Amino acid sequence: MYGTNGMTKPSSYSTLTMVIYLIYSMSKWISTYSKLLSSIGIPPTTVLLLVR
Repeated sequence: MYGTNGMTKPSSYSTLTMVIYLIYSMSKWISTYSKLLSSIGIPPTTVLLLVR
């Protein structure tokens, strides 16, 4: 594509894998955290507003 030097594809692939893993772990953590908060009795929306 951009005069491939052999480094463009692997680096972008690893970055993509890292981003996917990050999103996956974050969503997992958020779901666990919201479950924990709702079990305590605090609505997750309140926490989101406080964090922001």
